[in-house]
Amino acid sequence: MLEHFFKLKTAGATVRTEVLGGITTFVTMAYIIVLNPAILAAAGIPIGASTVATILTAAFGSILMAFIANRPYAVAPYMGENAFIAFGLSTLAVTVTWQMRLGTVFVAGALFLVLTIFGARQWLAKSISTSLKHSFSVGIGLFLAFIGLYETGIVVSGIEGTPMSIADNKLGFLTNPPVPLKIGHFDDPKVLLAMGGFLLMAVLLQRRIYGAILIGMVLTAVGGGILGFASAPKGIAAMPFKGDYSLAPIAFHLDLTHIWTLSLAPIILTLLVMSLLDTTGTLVGLGVGTKESEDEVADLQRPMLVDSIACMFAGLVGTSTSGVFIESATGIKEGAKTGLAALVVGLLFLASLFFIPLVSPLQSLGFAYGPALILVGLLMLGSAKKIAFDDLTEAVPAFATIAMMVFSYNIANGLTAGLVLSPLMKLAAGRYRDITPGAVVLGLLCLSYFVFGLRH
Repeated sequence: MLEHFFKLKTAGATVRTEVLGGITTFVTMAYIIVLNPAILAAAGIPIGASTVATILTAAFGSILMAFIANRPYAVAPYMGENAFIAFGLSTLAVTVTWQMRLGTVFVAGALFLVLTIFGARQWLAKSISTSLKHSFSVGIGLFLAFIGLYETGIVVSGIEGTPMSIADNKLGFLTNPPVPLKIGHFDDPKVLLAMGGFLLMAVLLQRRIYGAILIGMVLTAVGGGILGFASAPKGIAAMPFKGDYSLAPIAFHLDLTHIWTLSLAPIILTLLVMSLLDTTGTLVGLGVGTKESEDEVADLQRPMLVDSIACMFAGLVGTSTSGVFIESATGIKEGAKTGLAALVVGLLFLASLFFIPLVSPLQSLGFAYGPALILVGLLMLGSAKKIAFDDLTEAVPAFATIAMMVFSYNIANGLTAGLVLSPLMKLAAGRYRDITPGAVVLGLLCLSYFVFGLRH
């Protein structure tokens, strides 16, 4: 049966290596069970139900990948997209409920599915320059790192406390402090725990310990428990879909009625582009061919199809945009070559549904999961090496993307700014041939975000 579904002999794989690869991949990406619900809690999504939705989405996507694409690629809610859903929409002038946010996730997934089926994915992906693609990764990485630094208290707001007095202000009116951010309280044991947790995760990762991030979170939480800052799990196992772990509060509660406004269009566009680039970049990074032969296009199409369906599933059950995880590379290094490894990952996620109480305490401990956000952000900064800083037509849009994402505290601002500036810089430099129709379409769509006063 396994040979029939996964063509093990053709791939030169064995059941043993596929199972080992699947286990390895699961261990390295299991941290998402803790981080994703902890992040989405900022959007008002109940953390217990969110945990179940996260696990179900990972299981569904990974198992779908196994049988549709026969690839050893695990699927789960993306880091970056979840931060955009939770934090990036908090400054909107209009209220965006979590139900509306889930609606945008579903619609973006549906659009991704249409683009994949009709082959437009490649047209759009090619319209975005290499430098700009990598600037998205760098900007999102810094955005995640900033959230982690703030959640842990390593960096705090400079606007806290009493405004400057009139006597200190020559203009004669009250103002906020001149520095929006400042260093945190390093005499706070929780801050020190977070810093130690980050170093621990980094060392474990450097020594190639599988599950480094999850192990680091657990050990940091244990340290916090010893110091009296955390409580032990209330239990080891529990039945899913009941009580605090019922999906009823969020499943199928997505709002598809109130999201069809011009002010929310950039949100859908941002999720679509982020998912498109994350999936494309991850698949290429995992070894999918990038040439245009029919076989290689088909290889890329099937994982893309799975990703788009998984995104729609995520919106339905109550979580953020999902896609192929780069952590699948650890399983591939262990010999995984077929969808059997992805099936193992999916089954392990399903099994984890019964052990949610074991990880639940981690989701409320900023000093434990915050360092993981910083480290994930750090790992995304490697893309900066592929930005052509010696070419200003590439560097200016890339810089604007990164700066606007971080300094305006909004991923959409950076993404749209970069897409607008990219064709404009090429035009100003007289390099008309470098401007693709897709770049013009994306640029005009993003320009409407700023021209019509929808920015936030």
